[in-house]
Amino acid sequence: MTNEGNSKHLSVVMTTEAVVDVTVTDSTATNFGTPSSSYGIEFYFQCAVVVIGVAGTAANALILYAMVASKQHKKHVLIFNQNLLDFFSCLFLIITYAIKLCNIYLTGYGGYLFCQFVVSENLTWCTSLASKTNIFFVTIERYLKTVFPVWSKNKLRKWMIYSALAVAWISGIVHVMALTFFTTDVIDGVCYAYVVWKSPMAQMGYGISYFLSYYTIELLTFIFCYGHILIAIRRQAKVMAGHGAAGSSAVQAKSNQIQSSIIKTMILVSAFYAISDLPINVHYLILSIHRNMTLLESAYYALLFISFLYYCTNPFIYALKFDPVKRILLRLIPCKKSSVDTLQVVDTTGAPNVQTHAETRNF
Repeated sequence: MTNEGNSKHLSVVMTTEAVVDVTVTDSTATNFGTPSSSYGIEFYFQCAVVVIGVAGTAANALILYAMVASKQHKKHVLIFNQNLLDFFSCLFLIITYAIKLCNIYLTGYGGYLFCQFVVSENLTWCTSLASKTNIFFVTIERYLKTVFPVWSKNKLRKWMIYSALAVAWISGIVHVMALTFFTTDVIDGVCYAYVVWKSPMAQMGYGISYFLSYYTIELLTFIFCYGHILIAIRRQAKVMAGHGAAGSSAVQAKSNQIQSSIIKTMILVSAFYAISDLPINVHYLILSIHRNMTLLESAYYALLFISFLYYCTNPFIYALKFDPVKRILLRLIPCKKSSVDTLQVVDTTGAPNVQTHAETRNF
């Protein structure tokens, strides 16, 4: 794929999410490596992608701090890993697009490696696909703990959770690295990412399998698991309402409230993932099937922007719905510290009992 003839007709893919057929000429070879004297709309879309990356990195870093400070990173390993993957996805997005804006001409073996790891958005999509896999495992974990509480308490071990964490990271890295090195090349100083397919059928097959694996199956899993979870929670609530005992019932009710808070958080996260990731996945599927369709750079950047809104909104969902994280974040606000750190509780005898908010609602 390095001869001169192939430089004229290539299936150019800007990332793992988009494939197009274009004729590469001096006026159209703007896919990184060809300097431009004026800024077009693509430049501003790239800047917007950098901005969304900065926002996502900062927001996820804040949530990671709050989870560590509240010790929730040990209790909810997969949820912590989800935010960690989102953080790295946004960080790599910033690095990749900041470098792309420099329009560096690629030469030699160093240019080839630079194309493989940076220009192709390899690192960004490694963590992004790992994030998609991890949220699948989070859903399964929540499902088992809520619908089958006894079984999960006796059978679900820590090594299983950590194994799922490792699978998420390894699967994302191996998948994207293999795809990049087999379908990416540098021609005339320009990085053509994900273009060297053995046949149109191979490209089509990958596009369909990607859509099924990373969107359709995940969406069906969300619907099935969280649907059954909500049914189980309602059933438990009816059982608790039928018992008059205040002692153990109060403890169980508190435990159910905690579980319900986590589940609501993950339902919102999953729902927004399904919505924000739909446009770019559908677009990629169509382009994989219809190779003659073209893709404007500005359209791709707009779809990428929408997709990465998911990484930016997740932290706000955790901040509003995940109580331990919410408390830590409120403590970072100076005017809120006094009301969050200490809660005045008066019992029936009239004696004041001062407790920390964390103690009264310990996760």
